[in-house]
Amino acid sequence: MSATVPATGQTGTGAGAVMGTTTAAGRMAALARAELTLLGRSKATLAAAVFVPLTLPFSLRSTVDQMDLKGTGLSVGSVIVPSSVGFSLLFAVYSSLVSVYAARREELVLKRLRTGEPRDAEILAGAALPSVAIGLVQCLVLTVACAALLDVGAPPAPHLAVLGLLLGLAMWPLLAAITANFSKSVEGAQVAAMPLVLVSLLGSGTFIPLPFMPDQLVSACELLPLTPVITLIRGGWSGDLSAHDTLGALGTAVAWIVFAVFAVRRWFRWEPRR
Repeated sequence: MSATVPATGQTGTGAGAVMGTTTAAGRMAALARAELTLLGRSKATLAAAVFVPLTLPFSLRSTVDQMDLKGTGLSVGSVIVPSSVGFSLLFAVYSSLVSVYAARREELVLKRLRTGEPRDAEILAGAALPSVAIGLVQCLVLTVACAALLDVGAPPAPHLAVLGLLLGLAMWPLLAAITANFSKSVEGAQVAAMPLVLVSLLGSGTFIPLPFMPDQLVSACELLPLTPVITLIRGGWSGDLSAHDTLGALGTAVAWIVFAVFAVRRWFRWEPRR
């Protein structure tokens, strides 16, 4: 097993260190350290993962100020805070991981790792940990900043907000692994990720809250993977999410996670597409 892990013309330690560990946690930690090093060397991916989600909430503020929120149970803060989390999940976690999985596949890193001790789930999870950690930190920073700047205060139902965030952090790395199957190159990874990003931004209540959409459109948008995450987090801040809506959002999120786990185990490509 090579002691280097190539990544788009770069090398970094990782594979050899993984082989020297004896526990699943140790192997995933070694993979995560190697991936974090490589992520730091990829300036474009790092910038998209770190800075884009931090700037989008500020651009959304002017749009929200023009919305008539009376009668919707929403406030400026309860719109922007969940949307900020959605931006982090889409760009810091999902988009960046589509590129990571595609790059490691095309460079045969995933194939080589499978010949050693790490199991498939450990390889994918280890590669995802840095992006998930960045996304989590961003969500916390944006939540605190929005709460302070918008005078939102503490959420009335914090358990819903935490549940929505955890479901999102579990779901979107899996969706990234699925999407990576549709890219034949590292360059095509972001193109493959774009459709789900755009649909989620427009239809999951990120830019336009669901109460402002026609009822027929809402029924379809509720089935999108980001919608239950936004719904639960927004319900945590508004405090008026009913038990029926909570269970509906939870059921949709779990269904997506179950489907994504099945799809990754069944169809994930470990070798380059030819």
